[in-house]
Amino acid sequence: MIDDLFAVVLAGGSGTRFWPASRRLMPKQLLAIGPEPDSLIAATVRRIESLVPAERTLIATGVHLLDETRRVLSWLPSAAFLGEPIAKNTAPCIAWASWEVVRRNPNGVVMVLPSDQHVGDPQAFLDAVRRAVESSARGPITTIGLLPTRPETGYGYIEAGAESSPGVRDVARFVEKPDRARAEEYAASGRHYWNSGMFFFRADVMQAAVREHLPEMAAGLDRVFSLPPAQRARAIAEEFERFPSISIDYGVMERARSLAVVPASFGWSDLGSWQVAWELASKDAQGNAAPAGAVLAGARGNLVRDLRTDGRERVIALVGVEGLCVIETDDALLVIPRERSQDVRVVVDELKARGRSELV
Repeated sequence: MIDDLFAVVLAGGSGTRFWPASRRLMPKQLLAIGPEPDSLIAATVRRIESLVPAERTLIATGVHLLDETRRVLSWLPSAAFLGEPIAKNTAPCIAWASWEVVRRNPNGVVMVLPSDQHVGDPQAFLDAVRRAVESSARGPITTIGLLPTRPETGYGYIEAGAESSPGVRDVARFVEKPDRARAEEYAASGRHYWNSGMFFFRADVMQAAVREHLPEMAAGLDRVFSLPPAQRARAIAEEFERFPSISIDYGVMERARSLAVVPASFGWSDLGSWQVAWELASKDAQGNAAPAGAVLAGARGNLVRDLRTDGRERVIALVGVEGLCVIETDDALLVIPRERSQDVRVVVDELKARGRSELV
């Protein structure tokens, strides 16, 4: 355990890329869609247990997800859960958590982690986290930059400057998602890293940064925390209505004066599609990732997931097909080419247009 360290796990997502498994009330962080048997958020919290105890772990999620999130993280105390009354991106919830940490421990150091990522090398991950915590304890807001493994156009990048201490570099700038040519340049540069969305800071340093760059948000949180505990839930709902919808990157990071980055590589994946789930899954000799009872005849490179909860036995058979995702739930069946797995959002949009809200 690291003294004074708190964890804030961001779990407010409502992504549609894993339909039909993911729904508004069951977003991907609550699903076991990675190679681990646990849900993604449970795997995230378990991954950091050696660094931070349950009583110093905070889960920031939407109020509509509180019950299910508490269920999958049943070992955490009730005080661990911060229910956001309305989704306003990452700056408001990280600011709220920072005020809460200062209330509990004025010397608190915070690590902010997404709840829905996969880590292939947990020990390398913990080593990078320790370096980032040590850096942030010295003052700079610190992030982890992931060594690019390909010229990715779907991620933001961090450009690193000089090394400020062993394994830690200054941040020169944050870079938006690039086009293909620039992504190839970044991947080869040796100074550009994928923005992991992980942040480390002293809670009082983040408070000061929010006061400087988002003063109305700071004033609102000051008002909330000036009230008795019984009145804070209503007050936070009122303040969230007034807060801007802004990411911590835009609201604070890109304006802060002292930023550091820890370059790292630990088998990271954002688990952004069924294609990625197939890439990470165990496969047979023909590249199929399927339940043990599936019949696969002349089938290659397919992902099969039986996510029904009714307990009835059913055989799924694939014959002579290649590169498909076949995903079955209690009320829906998706069949889509792996290479088009990002297009699942077309289905969600069509269901919304038909008024089938119960399916999304």
